[in-house]
Amino acid sequence: MLASQLMDTRALLHRQGVIFAYSGYVTEPVLSGVGEALKQKLAIDDADTKTLRSVFAVFVEQMQNIIRYSAERARANLPPAADQRALMELRYGILTIGKEGDDYVVCAGNLVERSDVERLRGKLSRIRDMSKDELKALYKEQLRAEPEAGSKGAGLGFMEIARRASKPIEFDFADVDATYAFFALKASI
Repeated sequence: MLASQLMDTRALLHRQGVIFAYSGYVTEPVLSGVGEALKQKLAIDDADTKTLRSVFAVFVEQMQNIIRYSAERARANLPPAADQRALMELRYGILTIGKEGDDYVVCAGNLVERSDVERLRGKLSRIRDMSKDELKALYKEQLRAEPEAGSKGAGLGFMEIARRASKPIEFDFADVDATYAFFALKASI
């Protein structure tokens, strides 16, 4: 039973063109390890340098979004160090990298709070609907601006993904319960 279930999952992923799939708690070392394997696979596929860089950059941005913002997390307080309690935290998400025709496709998903859905939908819709020149201008503007309240970075991740994508980004939200929604983002390169 176990072998056939895993084999069925593997077959489903292969039919969908998935070459990498990760579901679980994400850390910087996981990002580094999967990233190294991804670079090797793209080199084996003889991907051109621009494609390799774009796929890798989108992969990193998607994984960092999970690490920083997934609402599904495991936490533990560590013993006091220098009179401060440190918080260990792991965030959960899913990421796949695959091929659709000639395009590489990077898809990621994680839980978000439902209260954040409309803000995210508005931001992503705006970015999706921009031309490459408009995205470049917004990116440069954002580099000089203060980070958005609640942001754990410079607020450039979605713009960077959209700039590197060869088609408009795709995204969706599915309600999970009264508190959470599942957020999915797809970029084709």
